[in-house]
Amino acid sequence: MNGITLHKHDLPAGLDFGPVVAVDTETMGLDPRRDRLCLVQLSGGDGTAHLVQIIPEELSGQGINCPNLKALLANPNVTKLFHYGRFDIAALYNALGVLTAPVICTKIASKLVRTYTDRHGLKELCRDLAGVDISKQQQTSDWGAPELTPEQLAYAASDVLYLHTIWERLRALLVRESRLEVAEAAYAFLPVRARLDLLGYAEPDLFAH
Repeated sequence: MNGITLHKHDLPAGLDFGPVVAVDTETMGLDPRRDRLCLVQLSGGDGTAHLVQIIPEELSGQGINCPNLKALLANPNVTKLFHYGRFDIAALYNALGVLTAPVICTKIASKLVRTYTDRHGLKELCRDLAGVDISKQQQTSDWGAPELTPEQLAYAASDVLYLHTIWERLRALLVRESRLEVAEAAYAFLPVRARLDLLGYAEPDLFAH
């Protein structure tokens, strides 16, 4: 597909996404402890997306072996840009054993500064901040299928293609409302929050009374 490249198992060596890479995941469900990681989507904000299909060991015969992807996720010099990074970071850590950092999350940013609305989903942010209407029709499709459809690939790519634009707009709002510092502190805590989720502290909330 134009602008979308699908890779099996790992990213090719030498691929440069720049200082900030948008990242998203597709899994078999919404419990990162139970539901396996199927796809990792990445974009450097240049209008192209690289998708890495994670093949389970029993199907690939080689286990989950993606050193280039793992190195990128752990690279301290590359910021990983998520929308609702709490889930993706947990899913990546549970499947690949690598804790993604440093990170930014547009959902946290939106909740901090777009307090005039309770709609902070990616679809709404794409529409309101990037002027793009994305489809969520493939959201609940079978991401564990050995061969993904063109519709699935297009949907998966759309989850990362607009995050850089969205983040630019949200960062400007965070600066305007003097909330960038608290946002950055929240981002720094996200990998810990993801690990707490994997330990079972999603509910009850560890920080609740």
